[in-house]
Amino acid sequence: MKADLPKDSSDLRQIVQLAEGFPGIQAQVHVIQGATRSLTEVHLHGSTGVIPTKPFEEFEGVEKVVRITEKFRSIGRHGGQLDAVGFEYNGVQISQDTLHVFPGLCAVDNAQNVERTFAALKEHGIVTTRAGAYKPRTSPYDFQGFGGACLPYVFELAGKYGIRIVAMEITHESQIDEIRRALVESGNATGVMLQIGTRNAQNFELLKAVGAQSELPVLFKRGMGITLEESLNACEYVASGGNRRIVFGLRGMKTNLGDPHRNFVDFAHVPVVKRITRLPVCIDPSHSVGRRSSGPDGLLDIFHVTAQAVIAGANMVLVDVHPRPAEALCDGPQALLLEELPLFLEDIAIARRAYEERVKRIAR
Repeated sequence: MKADLPKDSSDLRQIVQLAEGFPGIQAQVHVIQGATRSLTEVHLHGSTGVIPTKPFEEFEGVEKVVRITEKFRSIGRHGGQLDAVGFEYNGVQISQDTLHVFPGLCAVDNAQNVERTFAALKEHGIVTTRAGAYKPRTSPYDFQGFGGACLPYVFELAGKYGIRIVAMEITHESQIDEIRRALVESGNATGVMLQIGTRNAQNFELLKAVGAQSELPVLFKRGMGITLEESLNACEYVASGGNRRIVFGLRGMKTNLGDPHRNFVDFAHVPVVKRITRLPVCIDPSHSVGRRSSGPDGLLDIFHVTAQAVIAGANMVLVDVHPRPAEALCDGPQALLLEELPLFLEDIAIARRAYEERVKRIAR
């Protein structure tokens, strides 16, 4: 439908009635609150191949009629027929045209390190971060995160230092309500983006639970050992549940072809995901590279792979930083030092300017 269509539009009611007049067809109305406008879509489910488009195109309130071409119906562009609208959350606009950096602790260890990190972010004008309270680990004996016990001080400190969004992985649907309660108890001092980690990329019941709520946006990370199409179909579980505020994350693939990096860097898929879906794209250079190695030029590998993704149009960078990486309870070897953060941000700015210049040139 055309943008900002009223919910009580007569055109909308008539279109649903017309659609459900065809045998075996069900119509579902979805309202998408984008970064700059609201969109209403009517999805027709059933054997739609024989349904003509012309009767629907004749309604004044209809912007376009789209035939679905991919299995991932809700997040797909369907051959470029649909636009990417993005979304706004807690005052931050996230779309395929924006870029935000989320530096922070892979795993929360204590309030002192959280405060030092958040203070450094405020110093550099960063209002988005990551902070892991729940950590799925390969070994049952590894640190699993402090869970709900750390949420009160994480949210309080986020509010103190102006952090608007905290990206936080969850491993069980009960943690959604735990996070919600902690946010309310903090006076909604900040916001949370629920992160679906690579190990849960095909945990379909968890994806359904995350999709059933629309209050908190979702960062869905690609599965470490499945194809891009399989990951996008899994991500569709979130969108089909009603939550369209989704960012798709690339974090490297599990294969020894990437050695000596922790994972095989898949950031060439940034423009691919933006082309075939309507989702903003996040990259995680920390978990892709897995170590603070540098080349003869003095630049860390994490800087290089981040630049590769940003110059290709990435919209979000999720990166590990820590005041004392040697003391980190999870993934310390890959965390940037707080002193390295300014250089990292400057390097991203250089790559972003290069991307914008490339876009201008091709437009000319």
